[in-house]
Amino acid sequence: MNYQDENARAIDRWVEQGWEWGVPVTHEAYAAAQRGAWDLLLTPTKPVPHAWFGELKGKKVLGLASGGGQQIPILTALGAACTVLDYSEKQLESERMVAAREGYAVEIVRADMTKPLPFADGSFDLIFHPVSNCYIEEVKPLFKECFRVLKPGGVLLGGYDNGFGYTVDEAEERVVFSLPFNPLKNPEQMRDLQRTDSGVQFSHTMEEQLGGQLEAGFRLTDLYEDTNGSGRLHEMGIPCFIAVRALKPL
Repeated sequence: MNYQDENARAIDRWVEQGWEWGVPVTHEAYAAAQRGAWDLLLTPTKPVPHAWFGELKGKKVLGLASGGGQQIPILTALGAACTVLDYSEKQLESERMVAAREGYAVEIVRADMTKPLPFADGSFDLIFHPVSNCYIEEVKPLFKECFRVLKPGGVLLGGYDNGFGYTVDEAEERVVFSLPFNPLKNPEQMRDLQRTDSGVQFSHTMEEQLGGQLEAGFRLTDLYEDTNGSGRLHEMGIPCFIAVRALKPL
């Protein structure tokens, strides 16, 4: 079994255990979004500025590794025509459940984002990509695929781990691991992930992530940092995530 299959199995377990990123939105939240009251997260705590989205009505949106019934229902309520791609069966089950409950159509695709995305060039106006590339070893190919499947003038909204959290112990009191964090190359790191049932995760530098988007052809238009939302690093105000708005030029 490859590491992506292991990650899908791990996320399925977490969803069954009540993982916060696998709890679908309520009917009340969906209805509120239809009335214009909504927020979405790319990172743990800070809502994405509404201006980052632009006009959503009638736009084609891809939720990339965005299953779980949290973001896609809101984007649909705002008038977007949505496709969601995820590799976790449980996360996609939640998408089907919310779509059936609220009576809307959504294209659901189970696919591995380390492979070429199963969409034609220029398919989407917007890609919404919450923190998830920490579960893949190489990120630059994904940014190139995002660029390919966006229309000219299309936007990639992404949340990214800055790697700092991978250096510390579970109590976030001591620096115990060097970077890069790559359990496929470091058995000690793999053992630590297995001990905490954390799937197979990888650190990525800003050079890989911001530079990778620039290399793919994107123009970065805005960004902000965020914390874990809990734990010692959060209490100390140490950011571990960055959210980025990237534009595919016309």
